[in-house]
Amino acid sequence: MRALLLLPLLSLLACRSSSSGSGDDTELMAQVREKLAARDAKLLNYQLEGTQKEGDSLSAGFTFAYRAPQKMRGTVTQPARTVSWDGKHLYEQVEANKQFTTFTSEVSAEKLSAFLTEVFTPFVPDGFRAPLLLRSTKARRGVTHPKAKEAVELSMPLEGDAGGGVVVTYVLRWPTLDFLAKRTRAPDGTQAEVRMEEEHCDAELGLCVPRKLTRHVAGLQVGETALSRVDLKAPLPNDAFTPAAPDGYSVQTRTLVDSATQESGPKPPTGG
Repeated sequence: MRALLLLPLLSLLACRSSSSGSGDDTELMAQVREKLAARDAKLLNYQLEGTQKEGDSLSAGFTFAYRAPQKMRGTVTQPARTVSWDGKHLYEQVEANKQFTTFTSEVSAEKLSAFLTEVFTPFVPDGFRAPLLLRSTKARRGVTHPKAKEAVELSMPLEGDAGGGVVVTYVLRWPTLDFLAKRTRAPDGTQAEVRMEEEHCDAELGLCVPRKLTRHVAGLQVGETALSRVDLKAPLPNDAFTPAAPDGYSVQTRTLVDSATQESGPKPPTGG
């Protein structure tokens, strides 16, 4: 399913670092970073269930569970597949060929982090994790939005060859920094946008997360993500992230190594 399979991994191209600028710009960026960190600290556990739809017919069900500091589990229905990270090992279960693989890691921490981001980003809708901000990020308050009394806009050109001149802009509710929209603009002028249509709010946590998101390209809707379940508090037990191979599955162990001949691990969801 393209929506689940090909969500842009723009976060892989970004890194948190100090912003450029001075005066009010620097102060606002400092506030944004502080508030994003505080928001992340509140989302210690969450479980999501929903569907992603691409176009008029293609759709896939998915689930995602997170437990701080770094336990994750994602499933997708078409093709049926589960990936899980328990903090030490990565597990992949593929129903089509009844294959269960355990990946041990010998890669550097930086490469492992990037790899896990690539694997799990397609399972996590916008608004559940803080955007990764580049040095060049510019913040602007006083932005108007129909779903917020006040919003802040965070805009950054992606860096390096992989960025390709793309500019990414996040629109977040101020001061809670709830997700409202993400816009991308390509050098040829093509614009894409992810919009929050419905949200789930938790008064105790003091924040809101998207329940329904729509995706648009050149003004036309091309897909949507709809969550039927949003649980921001109930943690899964640790063993939920360390699965065992089901009966009838072939089992293998592979090692991720930090070299030019590194074994390939599980990819972001593909197929459909």
